[in-house]
Amino acid sequence: MAATAALLVAGFLPATLATADAPPPSLTGSDFEIDTDANLRVDVNGDLDWNNVTEIRTGDTTAPDTSFVEGTKENTAVPTIESGGIPPNKSDLKFFGLHQEGGTSDGFLHLYWTRVQDPSGSTNMDFELNQSRTKSANGVTPIRTVGDLLITYDLRQGGTRPELALRRWTSAGVWSAEEDLDAAGDATGSINRLNTITATEGGVLGALDRNTFGEASVRLSAIFPENNGSCRSLGAAYLKSRASGGSFNAVLKDFIPPANIDISNCGSVKILKTDDRDVELEGAEFTLYQNFAPLTPPLGAEDIETTLKCTTDSTGECTIPNVPTGNYIVHETVVPAGHDRAPDQAIVVDADEEETVSFVDPRQRGAILITKLRKHAEAGAGNTAHAGVRFSVDNGETKETGADGTVCFDNLEFGSHTVSEVTPAGYKPQEDQTVTVDNKASCGDEPYVGETAEFINVPLSNITVSFASQVQGGTKSKISCTGLAATPPDGSPNAFDDTSETFEDLEPGTYTCTVVVDP
Repeated sequence: MAATAALLVAGFLPATLATADAPPPSLTGSDFEIDTDANLRVDVNGDLDWNNVTEIRTGDTTAPDTSFVEGTKENTAVPTIESGGIPPNKSDLKFFGLHQEGGTSDGFLHLYWTRVQDPSGSTNMDFELNQSRTKSANGVTPIRTVGDLLITYDLRQGGTRPELALRRWTSAGVWSAEEDLDAAGDATGSINRLNTITATEGGVLGALDRNTFGEASVRLSAIFPENNGSCRSLGAAYLKSRASGGSFNAVLKDFIPPANIDISNCGSVKILKTDDRDVELEGAEFTLYQNFAPLTPPLGAEDIETTLKCTTDSTGECTIPNVPTGNYIVHETVVPAGHDRAPDQAIVVDADEEETVSFVDPRQRGAILITKLRKHAEAGAGNTAHAGVRFSVDNGETKETGADGTVCFDNLEFGSHTVSEVTPAGYKPQEDQTVTVDNKASCGDEPYVGETAEFINVPLSNITVSFASQVQGGTKSKISCTGLAATPPDGSPNAFDDTSETFEDLEPGTYTCTVVVDP
């Protein structure tokens, strides 16, 4: 039993799964009924038919009707389109539809057409499947690309089983020789030659007279040959009718404008990229490597780099299209600045499927190594290490300097950080320092490559100037030091009433004090 999906303009829609192969003339392995006398109803419980699947359906709704100008043939790459009705004895097309059952390796493409009346002569229909959806110069039919497909449906007058063949658009700008799908057992089809189709059964298609509804099934493996290493995605399809007579070179008549489809023998890989805060990251490049045993990440010497890659946009997303089926390692080849590379991931790509992979790049963290020095006369000239002094970063955890006068903070996000000191008693306070962290580092790195900050504290001194008269009450004094204020403040600095003045928290330097003694 093959899995079933209905093709919509926007993609695939899961449909009800069947339980057994449909009877002949349906293709072996398919659950879709191709009836001896074509219809839309499900004849065997559990099978599939047009009445219980969701297909892409397109009708000829233009008014007036459009067709190809006289003389247009299949090898006309850009046919000219004109307005006007189709002669009564020709195939005036109404609808065509497509439905995909299963994947491109083992599934099926089902097709149908309807027309207004049963024309005289043979029935000759062509389903063109284009890779591109870009319109050609006529503004209606898609441009043709090498590898585009043409499925021909030819039924002689009075026949019941059409001849089905496949042609491919070549670099020479013509369709290739036909590949006989019937003889290979890769296609089957029928027409409603014996019975009409009621309006109830026809649904949107309406009631259908005899010989106005035809259907076909084609193995997708015939359209997408296995193991050829190439990717092909079909994006548009439309239906045409050829003049009776059965010749491939007969002129084209009516057509139904293209519908968007999505059929591919390859898959795609979608990348979702964020940091450890779930913020989308732009500029990350990912490359696919063919994954060989042992098939587990990380990337190994046995894995082979491909040219398949993409770079994330501002939404943190990118997609690698047209990826052949198989096993791959997804490797981040360009890492956004300030982040660490995410681990490799192993994926399996299936045809017609999009494999979504999420990667998280942790933000890199840095460190600040603080060196604390002090001036200390007993230790000699210059600055010496100062142990036991407490510091914090961004008012967070407090740490003390060690015997070497250093303390380190790590796991810091990139950006500006404020380093603060708890000033030890007896020293001049030093202002906070702003340090920019932009190097990946930790405190344990050897050698250390993070940021640094240096604090130097100078010890403070007090000066006390005293006066004493040798004769009780014999003399008085006034004490002052240039530029300094006494502690406590001298309430009468001009009076001769000082016996002692203290000046606190003085940095090393030269100070001038004056004592005036009243004679």
